[in-house]
Amino acid sequence: MTAVHLQGEVWMGSAPLIRNLSLHFPAGRWSCLLGPSGVGKSTVARLIAGLPGPYRMNGVVAAEDSLPLHGRVAMLAQLAQLLPWADLVQNVTIGARLRGARPDVARALALLENVGLAGVERRRPDALSGGQRQRVALARVLIEDCPVVVLDEPFSALDTVTRLAMQDLAARLLRGRTVILITHDPLEAIRLSDVAWLLDPDGTEALTLPAAPTPRDFSAPETLAAQARLLALLHARTLSPDPKDLCDAPH
Repeated sequence: MTAVHLQGEVWMGSAPLIRNLSLHFPAGRWSCLLGPSGVGKSTVARLIAGLPGPYRMNGVVAAEDSLPLHGRVAMLAQLAQLLPWADLVQNVTIGARLRGARPDVARALALLENVGLAGVERRRPDALSGGQRQRVALARVLIEDCPVVVLDEPFSALDTVTRLAMQDLAARLLRGRTVILITHDPLEAIRLSDVAWLLDPDGTEALTLPAAPTPRDFSAPETLAAQARLLALLHARTLSPDPKDLCDAPH
């Protein structure tokens, strides 16, 4: 298992995006970054995954075992990003094909069965529902067998019932891996996270989560109470003016 830590500042071009960033993602646990749109959650996800972009990290993004993160991180994004002309097996094994390796078709078929898609393996993505496409993307992550998995708003485009089912499925299939979940959904963060932080431009704030094991019952009183507290915190943060705005306001 692999723990990951980030320390420093994130810059977007010539401007700071997040200052005083200090995060520790414990090995084999689910960690969550929560915050409003535009605060930089997806940028942090892409930094961990080693993806290029108009941002840079002035500091450290590293695994605690001192080995490179490259090749040990898989990512599941909001949109499944499946190849429209390829069937499900071909989509699941695309990583091997891109590396010039022989695809493990038998394992791909087994994973598609694990995510509930047995019998439709030769269909193309346009024949699937949104939830089914995300199941294919999850199988594609699993076949890479990476110790670190970044989930960047993976279920936000799904209806509520499908989203809950996908959360339960991901929790089961990714158990034991270091999972970093990016979300703006308080209930999702509370259901799935072992540790969680609220992200803002000045850093992070650790959140208090219920003691119940994950995935937490969405209808349990402690889950609903934690969701209400987190919604109130997010609401207060949204309404709180930036001090710079107060200084610039006309008198």
